[in-house]
Amino acid sequence: MTRAVVVGSGPNGLAAAVALAQRGHQVTVLEAHDQIGGGTRTAELTVPGLQHDVCSAIHPFGIASPYLSSLPLAAHGLVWRWPEVDLAHPLDDGTAAVMVRSIDDTAAGLGSDGDRWRQMFGPLVDAFDELATDVLGPLLRVPSHPLLMAKFGLRAGLPATVLVRRFATEHARALFAGSAAHAFRPLNRPATAGVGVMLVAAGHRYGWPVAEGGSQAITAALASLLRSLGGTIETGVAVRSFADLPPSDAVLFDTTPAALADIAGDRLPQRRARAYRRFRHGPGAYKVDLAVRGGIPWTAEACRRAGTVHVGGDTADIASAEAAVSRGTMPPRPFVLVGQQHVADSTRSVGDVHPVWAYAHVPHGHRGDVTEALLDQLERFAPGTRERVVGCHVMTPADLAAYNANDVGGDITGGENSLPQLLARPVLARDPYATGIPGIFLCSASTPPGAGVHGMCGWHAASRAAAYLEGLSLQSP
Repeated sequence: MTRAVVVGSGPNGLAAAVALAQRGHQVTVLEAHDQIGGGTRTAELTVPGLQHDVCSAIHPFGIASPYLSSLPLAAHGLVWRWPEVDLAHPLDDGTAAVMVRSIDDTAAGLGSDGDRWRQMFGPLVDAFDELATDVLGPLLRVPSHPLLMAKFGLRAGLPATVLVRRFATEHARALFAGSAAHAFRPLNRPATAGVGVMLVAAGHRYGWPVAEGGSQAITAALASLLRSLGGTIETGVAVRSFADLPPSDAVLFDTTPAALADIAGDRLPQRRARAYRRFRHGPGAYKVDLAVRGGIPWTAEACRRAGTVHVGGDTADIASAEAAVSRGTMPPRPFVLVGQQHVADSTRSVGDVHPVWAYAHVPHGHRGDVTEALLDQLERFAPGTRERVVGCHVMTPADLAAYNANDVGGDITGGENSLPQLLARPVLARDPYATGIPGIFLCSASTPPGAGVHGMCGWHAASRAAAYLEGLSLQSP
């Protein structure tokens, strides 16, 4: 039996391990921390019993993933929960734009832009499963569904600030702009519409669910499935060089490109080593977890029922804040992503005290205190929030990087989402998962398709590794 090692137990590392174990390979996962999961962990960060997701929280691509959705994770304890409102975007006039799973119901709430919203996203929602197989992988390849990818490209390739001009109302514009801001890029740059298009399409196809009990449940289900297939997981094992690896026929690294270059040392081809070290990381996140008695008192009632709330004001406000962050300047009113997982999953709360998950977009490696600016943004649309806070836990970009080595400078997206790095992630190569060393592969979010708890980076890398391992088996006497 061929042996494979996976370094790192984030969702991509575990997905890669499961994929290899499914094909009959002996797999061992090595995790440097005492707890597995990478960015998919849950902890009591504020008051006892309150369950906060440490990094990943809302999972439209977790349930929409072509690979994760094929796995029997429900049999291993994973339960998805949906909020009544998937996404709300409050505005300064006291109203909010709302996205629910039904595209028709969403369109009905967007007034004169309803038909435009349906025309923009409807064709992609109807064919989302086919679309996902092409988009959630390397872009530099012949797509399986070229006409569908062309429709996607006509929308996704645009700057987000250009695409929103197709809408007449600020509600529709802001609803899309907030989704596009997940790219951590200035919204006037090419292809910044892509992330927003996929998030909206996934939301209308599958919703934006959370994992019951916390995101750690995704990790636990993947780990349980892996063990049922004969795989093993070892924690507290730091890999600093190839000498730290057990005997194996293939190794997959759920690490940053630079970390792999450090581990591989002189074994990595010089050209590839230079490319890995030049790989750019994007802006950071500044995360604040709150324990809030009674929940956040949003002025717009729909926000109180929403699992996710985008806090950034109108489209101009969001575009200005994202441009400043990309320049390395901290905006006075940052874009803030708020997760209210408790509205879908009451097990997260303790009585009337609820966990609120929030992070602000900040410059890469930002060292300043952003807590008050983040709270000011909440107060802007929910006056009285501070009075309800009974616990607070802060993670700066440096804290995020210390917690998860892949979050360099607080970058939780696996690398800058610039157009060059979208096309050549992490290098311009036919196989972006191969490293130039036989049997060594990269499977982190620094490979296509990038960030998100979808496991597709791991699945694609595992497919390459499996082909390599099966080639070895054919060569054996």
